[in-house]
Amino acid sequence: VLVFLSLFCLAAGGKLLVVPMDGSHWLSMRSLLVALGQKEHKIIVVAPEVNLNVKASEYYTLKTYPVPLTREELGGRMHSFANDLFEKRPFPQRMTALYEKVQVISNLYISSCSSLLLNKDLMRYLEGNKFDAVLTDPVVPCGQILALHLSVPSVFFLRGLPCSFDLQATQCPDPPSYIPRTFTDNSDSMTFIQRVENFFLKSAEYFLCDFAYLPFEILASDVLHRPVKMKELLSHGSIWLKRMDFVFEYPMPVMPNMVFIGGINCGKKKLLSQ
Repeated sequence: VLVFLSLFCLAAGGKLLVVPMDGSHWLSMRSLLVALGQKEHKIIVVAPEVNLNVKASEYYTLKTYPVPLTREELGGRMHSFANDLFEKRPFPQRMTALYEKVQVISNLYISSCSSLLLNKDLMRYLEGNKFDAVLTDPVVPCGQILALHLSVPSVFFLRGLPCSFDLQATQCPDPPSYIPRTFTDNSDSMTFIQRVENFFLKSAEYFLCDFAYLPFEILASDVLHRPVKMKELLSHGSIWLKRMDFVFEYPMPVMPNMVFIGGINCGKKKLLSQ
């Protein structure tokens, strides 16, 4: 009987806290939550009242919190950011536009994160639940701040991070001579001039990312009552689920806690037209 009961306990569903990022990031995560919900895991998703895609579902419980933003403002800022990000421009112009938009988007997410972490009623509710893990997209590190506050292991669900924070936090090799930087359109087989360009861009990334993530470091330090840097914050991630595959990416060194799940974006297959 004792053996049977122990097996039953091991098979019981876990309790998962989910702090998603809105937009296309959420669409992939939602399919994962549906699969987990079907396996009897208890899932609580925490999201701002004003969002683009995060809706209630039978597979999880949705908890929302108020934010000082209207749906029209959110949609306008996100569409403006996306248009500048994917618009075909010369590289210097793309970087200038990105720098300007990063400030707007950073302010948007830090406001939402502050509204969550400073919501006493919601935080009291989350502290009262004994979660087994936090699932979050670390592009916005709010979920990881919450995981450390609750002393709960975190699982990261991501495509990649700005300025290679994912590689830094996991201590993966990231030599600028071989790893092409975002927005350069370089491959992993670069000419000497491209390698020089790559090196200088990596140096510029530190300034851009320090500028974008400094408010999160200040907020994390206030919540956790100790100085925290972005690299140290993300280094506590237990598992990194990366929506990528070497079929489409250049091969790179990875750590044992990194798992490639690029196929999750192909869950709903559609036949090609004739």
